[in-house]
Amino acid sequence: MKALGEVGPRRVMRFLWTSLLLTVFRRLWLPPVRAVFLRACGASVGPETVLHRLSFINVDRGGFRALRVGSHCFIGDEVLIDLAAPVVLEDHATIAVRAMILTHLNVGFRDHPLQARHPSKTAGVTIGRGSFVGAGATILAGVTVGPEAFVGAGALVNRDVASKTTVAGVPARAIG
Repeated sequence: MKALGEVGPRRVMRFLWTSLLLTVFRRLWLPPVRAVFLRACGASVGPETVLHRLSFINVDRGGFRALRVGSHCFIGDEVLIDLAAPVVLEDHATIAVRAMILTHLNVGFRDHPLQARHPSKTAGVTIGRGSFVGAGATILAGVTVGPEAFVGAGALVNRDVASKTTVAGVPARAIG
């Protein structure tokens, strides 16, 4: 039970509780009901926001309070949001199908051979007002996508994106 030793019994209990909440969340099929449920769990979700069938990981670390979604946002099907650290989607942000927002990096247990070269990192992500994150794009920990920026489909965003900038590619680079 190496994992129990590293995270401790308190986090295991939080994991079990949040797993139960996520099981309920996955069964909610109407976007407005999903928003109400997330608010009841501590998330901030603005009015007129559409939440399709998205998934969360690491809710036991940051809790649903780590999620702040503005008004008039759209989160598409199969979007994955990591709540190890805060995730902020400002008003009118759009996250297309199968995009990922990651807030942490951890290669494994404390004794993993890569820990020395790739230490754990946890940092929040902000998606600015009126921004668009394309299908299959990945936003890494600590990144801010500026207001009205456009992230192309399949892009890997490993650094901040300036306001009103279009980026694409792996890694993402400005293209226009």
